[in-house]
Amino acid sequence: MSDFLQNFQNDLKENINGFIAVSVTEVETGMSYSSLSLNPNFDPELASAYNLEVVKAKLSAIKALGLDQKINDILITLTDQIHIIDVSEDGKYFIYLAVDSTKANLGLTRATLSKFKKDIISKL
Repeated sequence: MSDFLQNFQNDLKENINGFIAVSVTEVETGMSYSSLSLNPNFDPELASAYNLEVVKAKLSAIKALGLDQKINDILITLTDQIHIIDVSEDGKYFIYLAVDSTKANLGLTRATLSKFKKDIISKL
């Protein structure tokens, strides 16, 4: 794993309240470039594989509707978790992040992800 991805994971873990897990995945292949989970029962690579299908379905819907749009992020709220699928500007990668909804600040979490998302294109 590159130093950038290692630092990225550590920064998220240290700076996002309620951090549960993160992974960085390539959209075309579904290959996960990095993953980290604080919960041994939560597999972020498996979650990313399923969430890749969500991204692909949304991309298909955008195309079918004839929209000239890109996905910024997809937000999924569960009973006590928030899952964010943050797609890179070039659409080649996504960051999958799971946080505890009782501890995380959604605005700060999204701002932190946005900061790192820009680096992914140039460093992967």
